[in-house]
Parts: sequence; C-alpha cells; structure tokens
Amino acid sequence: MEAPSRTAVDPAPPLVGYDVFAGDRALVEAVGRHLPAELLDGAREELRALGRASGSERVRVWGERANAFPPRLRTHDRDGRRIDEVDFPPAWHRLLGEAVAAGLTDAWDRPGGHVRRAAGVLVATQAEAGIGCPVSMTHAAVPALRAEPEVAAVWEPLAVSRVYERELRPVASKAGALLGTGLTERQGGAGVRATTPTARPLADDGAYLLTGRRWFCSAPMSDAFLVLARAPGGLTCFLVPRVLDDGSRNAFPIQRLENEPGNHSNPTVEVEFDGTTWARRIGEEGRGARTVRGMVAATRLDRVLGSAALMRQAVARAVHHASYRSASGGPLVDEPLTRNVLADLAVESEAATVLGMRLAAAYDSADAGSERERALLRIAVPAATYWVSKRCVPVVAEAWECLGADGYVEESGLPRLLRESPLYSVAAGSGNGQALDVLRVLRTEPAALDAYLREVGEARGADPRLDRAIRGVLTELADLEGVEARARRLAERMALVLQGALLVRWAPPEVADAFCAGRLGGDSGAAFGTLPPTLDLRAVVERARPVA
Repeated sequence: MEAPSRTAVDPAPPLVGYDVFAGDRALVEAVGRHLPAELLDGAREELRALGRASGSERVRVWGERANAFPPRLRTHDRDGRRIDEVDFPPAWHRLLGEAVAAGLTDAWDRPGGHVRRAAGVLVATQAEAGIGCPVSMTHAAVPALRAEPEVAAVWEPLAVSRVYERELRPVASKAGALLGTGLTERQGGAGVRATTPTARPLADDGAYLLTGRRWFCSAPMSDAFLVLARAPGGLTCFLVPRVLDDGSRNAFPIQRLENEPGNHSNPTVEVEFDGTTWARRIGEEGRGARTVRGMVAATRLDRVLGSAALMRQAVARAVHHASYRSASGGPLVDEPLTRNVLADLAVESEAATVLGMRLAAAYDSADAGSERERALLRIAVPAATYWVSKRCVPVVAEAWECLGADGYVEESGLPRLLRESPLYSVAAGSGNGQALDVLRVLRTEPAALDAYLREVGEARGADPRLDRAIRGVLTELADLEGVEARARRLAERMALVLQGALLVRWAPPEVADAFCAGRLGGDSGAAFGTLPPTLDLRAVVERARPVA
C-alpha cells in the first residue's frame, strides 16, 4: 500500500523574495514621469531598496507576527502608577522603523517629496497595511503644526525625521517622533463640528486643560496627538503630548482598544480626558476646522494610496498564483476566462496607482506655488478618495477568489488583505461625506472645476469613449437641480473620467483600451471578468506580473 503523499500537488510558490517596486510597472513609470531627471536615480535607488525589503521573507514574517500578536493595553505600571501605554510586539516596531527610515513621514519641503513618499507608501504598506496609519497621521500633522510656528519649530523636525524611537520621553531628548489624531466623536462620526470635548485656558501662553471623550484616537504609539476641543472662542486644535517637558506623564486616560474587524496590528483607542490633560493650542481659538483642513486633505490622499496598495498586492498574488497553477494541461493564467478576470483586476489596480501618483505630483507642484494644481487637488482628492476606496473591497475579494480554496486560508495572506480593505472607505469620512465635499467644491470654487476640466481635456480626442464620458460629465454639471441625491454618481463619474484621461495619456494602449471599454464605454458587465474578449488581455495581465 502506498504511503499518502505529504507534498502538495501543483503548489504555487510563496510570493516572496522579489522587489515590490521594480515589479510594479505602473508605479515605476509614474515615478519616472513625475520626478525631475536630477532626482530620479536617487529616488529609484531608495525605492528599490524599500521594494526588496517589502518583498522579502523577513518582512513578510514581521507582518504576520504583527497581526498574530496584536497590541495590548497596559494602564498601570508594576508600581500601580497610571501610564496608559499600548504595548506592541517587536515585529511591529521593526516594520514601523523601516517605514520611518524610508522617509514615509518626510515629504514637505523636500524636492519631489510627495511623489517619492507616495511611491514609498504604495510599496511599504503592501507588506503590512497597519503601518499606514502612524506614518499617515505624522505626515499629515505638519500643515496643522505650522499654524503655531513656535510649536512647529519643535515638532516638525521630529515628525519628518527618519529616526524611529519607540520610547515615550520628553521630545527634547528624541531624534524622531510620531503624531496621532483624535478628531472623531461617537455621536458625530468624522464631522469635526460635532466636537464636544472642552478646553479651559490656563494662561496666556497657549496652555489648556482638556475635558471630554475622543471616540477614535489613532496611532496610540505616538508621542503626541492633535485633538479638537471647544475653547471659549470656539472649536480649536490642540497638541496633546504624552510626556511633558519635565519628564512627567501627561494625563491621557485610555479607556480601551477599539475592537475592529481589521487593522489588527494597529488599533485605535478610546480616550476620556478628565480635566487634568495638558494641551497646547495650535492656531487661533475658533479656527480649529481651518487648522486641520490641510491635515484631513493629506490623509485623504493616503486613503487613495492605501487602497491602491491593497489592490496591487491582491492582484499581484492572484496573477502569481494563476501563473503556477495548472488547468486543462496549461497554466491557469492562459485560460481565457481567468485571463479576463485578471486583466480586469489589473486595469483597476493600475488606474488607482496612476491616479494616486498624479495627485501626489499635484501636491509637489502646489507646494512649489502652482495655483492650478492646488485647485485640482481640492476637487480631485475627495472624488478619488470616494471612488478608489470604494473599489478596494471588490477588487481584493475577486483576487481572493482567483486563488480558490487556497485563498480561504490565512496563510495565503488574502484574508488579511480583505479585512483591511473596508478601512479606507471609512477612515477619511464616509462615502457620502466625500461625495458631498465634491459638491461643495463645485458650488464654491470655480477654479477647481476649471482645473479638473483642463486636466481631463489634455486627453480629449485620443479615445471616443473618453470623449463621450467627458461630455456626459459636462451634461451632469450643467444641471445641478437635485444634485445632492446623485452626488455619489457624479463623484464616481468624475473620478472615472479622470482615471481614463490619465491612462489614455500615459498607460500602454492595451491598458487604456481595456479601461475605456470596461469603465467608460459600456462594453462590459458589472462583474469583473466581463471585458470584451477582443481586447489584448494577455498583454494587460503580463504587465501586472509582480516579478520584473
């Protein structure tokens, strides 16, 4: 009697030991397109180093361990003193250290900084999405800090530092620091004007004491948090450090870690200030919403990038699996229907990457003084956040299905990606909020609509399906009667037209053709894998292969 085989039949090898950056053709091309020639060699070298690390077995194990051994809340030390610390496993600190060292909090005032950082976020978060929150919050805090120059002089150099120091100490003794946020109310969601915590001034030097609850406080390992509270002059932004200048702990009473379906390596916490928490005012009293506006916009772009990274990793795994698994005597990837599904997913992933990188380039141009690019960001960022974050869940779910039963076990990595995928459609505010923000900009900032139309107009005449879609958007914009009820439809169409215009200009013809057919031309069904078979789907799938 033969002994049972202990070797899996037709296994696909693990997707490790590869360069996540170099294997992503759309991303490599975007970096080359949006960075000046004098910055390219240095940027590519940095990104290849990060790509090799992110695709390595070592970092893959760190990501698994950071999720398998989630953080725990430690409210008191061994002597009974209140410390309110969240303990993370060593794997988490290694992941976060790699991200900080790679410059994922260092974009402002750096030549090409936003493009370089965006590419780094797309690469690093494919290894573990949880690190996206602390690096995003720290990066996005910089515009808010600048509302109070004295505070920015101390905290901004630490926020953009490439040194990760995990210990909570006075900032004067640290070479790098992380910043989190506390903006969300249980009763008000992400609507900052629903804020109920109060702030009582202590002196004329900007010091206050806070009272009230923050329902979601992000990145609990941070050295300080930006928090909104109601001061005597109205809604105001405050910096709440964890450790005060004299080395004593600031009162930061963590009630619990939120029990969330995903993002297991990086929890949010619920905090209740009790009138003893010291805070420093950032900006003028009553100007809190304006102070955090730039921060919110920066985190929205990171939601686009985070969604694009999850999509890219899911598609890479699906293409890799189908390239090794056999069906009907040949690789599964050569089966016409499988190839159609993979091509459809690949097109969606590339469209998200190209759009995210274009917006990052707009940030660099806006920082350099371009008002047109600044105006484009005001309308394109909420539209892109709405649409790309909405597409993340179905893309990851379909990619999971491409692995069949193999994808349904934790070791495949797909369940972890799927748990993460809904995060970005709620982390930057609900889809309704994003769509209504598009309407607000349309009604109040004509320069933003002009910048959008000029951007998509760069591709007019190149594809008749895109031209029809542009005319369709113009028709919808011409009739704003009852527009709020169709705000989601308008935001979706604006995002799709922008993606189509960018792909027609910059992507290979087979990718642009597939996108226009499937998203703008009405030549496919609603499900993935229904693209017209006359397209060059083989070339689209080959382009998505993760190993260069």
